[in-house]
Amino acid sequence: MRAAVLAAAGGILLRDGMQAVTFDRVAAEAGSSKTTLYKWWPSPGALAAEAYFTQSLRVLDFPDTGDLRADLITQLGAFVHWLKDDGAEKPVAELVGAAQLDPSLADAWSQSYALPRRELARQRLRIAQRDGQLRADADLDIIVDQLWGACYHRLLVLKVPFDESIVERLVDHALYGAAPREA
Repeated sequence: MRAAVLAAAGGILLRDGMQAVTFDRVAAEAGSSKTTLYKWWPSPGALAAEAYFTQSLRVLDFPDTGDLRADLITQLGAFVHWLKDDGAEKPVAELVGAAQLDPSLADAWSQSYALPRRELARQRLRIAQRDGQLRADADLDIIVDQLWGACYHRLLVLKVPFDESIVERLVDHALYGAAPREA
């Protein structure tokens, strides 16, 4: 039953946005009772967040082909594609915005999505450090901030268009910097 509720809520979220994710509508589409939803989630925002996490699981996969640059391009490209082409851009903006006013949503976003996602990236970066593809003193959190933070910044703060064409440049700047390369 929980899977059906999350699938219904995720579909509503991606199609119609966060405001459409109500306990009434989700219960009706999932064939569940509102009482069950109230028992499982403290707010429609928390339900929307978990539904988003469930829908985005495939985007969380982080490849390890042994080539850090290629893996970062693949993963970050999948994330940007999820936002821009698969319909997650508006729901993400709405979830992050609503999290500023809904403590249960903010906690769910941080604990169930943002921090685990960050740790997946850090795990891959630690492997790259171990394999000599990154300096031993590289700040992994800063690399994560540079890559995914740039996408969130463009989406949430600047509200400027972007697409997968920025991915390779973001990765190259994070890995090689902006200084001229030595011959």
